[in-house]
Amino acid sequence: MWSCKNIKMNNVQVNGDYFGMNSENIYADHLNIIGNYAFDGAKNVEIHNSTMVTKDNFWNCDNVVVYDSFLNGEYLAWNTNHITLINCTIESDQGLCYTKNLTLKNCRLLHTDLAFEYCENIDAEINSDIMSVKNPISGKIKAHHIDEIIMDPHEIDPSKTTIITDDDSAQHVKQH
Repeated sequence: MWSCKNIKMNNVQVNGDYFGMNSENIYADHLNIIGNYAFDGAKNVEIHNSTMVTKDNFWNCDNVVVYDSFLNGEYLAWNTNHITLINCTIESDQGLCYTKNLTLKNCRLLHTDLAFEYCENIDAEINSDIMSVKNPISGKIKAHHIDEIIMDPHEIDPSKTTIITDDDSAQHVKQH
């Protein structure tokens, strides 16, 4: 399904790499993907009630909205512009980095480390702990607890990002 337009999927099982690459105007409900690089370069994607176990999911995308889904895989949504995740559970090694205009509403980040690196205009409401956050460029991150916050003032301006947790006393902030 490469370079396709105006796609509607319901109750679809996918096993394979590069599913939906460079496609646009995609709507999916109950989509289950196992593979790598799904939706690389896709535009105008809306997904509901889905499970995606895929490395590098939603890379280089524009206008992605995902509702009530489980996303698992390394490097989730790198280089993506306008991505919104609502009521999602996310498990990712270095996920949600190098993005612009990232919104997370009522999401959980499980086993997710080094999140939000060089991410701009973040609006994240996380209903779980986060293992680590590294060098977000700007925005607001709210979580129950963050084990480690890395803010390198030589790389980013830490004052442009607000981080709010329920337990500020246990945080360990590294500044280089």
